[in-house]
Amino acid sequence: MSYNSLADALAAHEIELPAGQVAHIDEYCRLLWAWNEKLNLTRHTDYETFAIRDVVDTLALSNLIGEGDEVLDVGTGGGVPGVPLAITRPDLQISLCESVGKRANAVADIVVNLKLPVAVYHERAEDHLAEERYDTVVARGVAPLWKILTWMEPHWLSIGRLYLIKGSRWLEERGEARHRGLMNHLELRKAADYETPKTGAQNVILQVTRKS
Repeated sequence: MSYNSLADALAAHEIELPAGQVAHIDEYCRLLWAWNEKLNLTRHTDYETFAIRDVVDTLALSNLIGEGDEVLDVGTGGGVPGVPLAITRPDLQISLCESVGKRANAVADIVVNLKLPVAVYHERAEDHLAEERYDTVVARGVAPLWKILTWMEPHWLSIGRLYLIKGSRWLEERGEARHRGLMNHLELRKAADYETPKTGAQNVILQVTRKS
């Protein structure tokens, strides 16, 4: 079924958000999709897919993040989950990191048009974290677990906790990371699990921290 607004798609799947936030995220969708005609920023180009994937992932992540945290979204692409998180959690200090220049420029333009107090950095995450510290670092769909942990390995003093949104293959990814010796000094736990509405796909949010 095709929906003409984000509000309709959210209501159909019983996803509740304040009306002002829904309108703001709907505006984000339209800006994102306009840019998507020039650049490959997202495959979620209808309201239903955006609602059941991007909004649901963002809300599951939001439940885990402490009030007032400084948050870095690495490999943000078109801005998910960072931009919806900035709209639904205005108490957070959100920054976005994207290594591809054209994507970084696009999401920076989107943030300006949405009038969000969000910083956008055209950098690799590992370079940025060499200079800055964050309470929470988040990533979705960026790379396999072992590769993300390789990037983060020198920078755990800059990361309070790392949250990774993953699908049903996360156990295989954890096994690969262990095989590569990347888990020796880290604690990994499943912080949340939930289904994607309509499809029933299984998702998890993994929390990774440095062993004390």
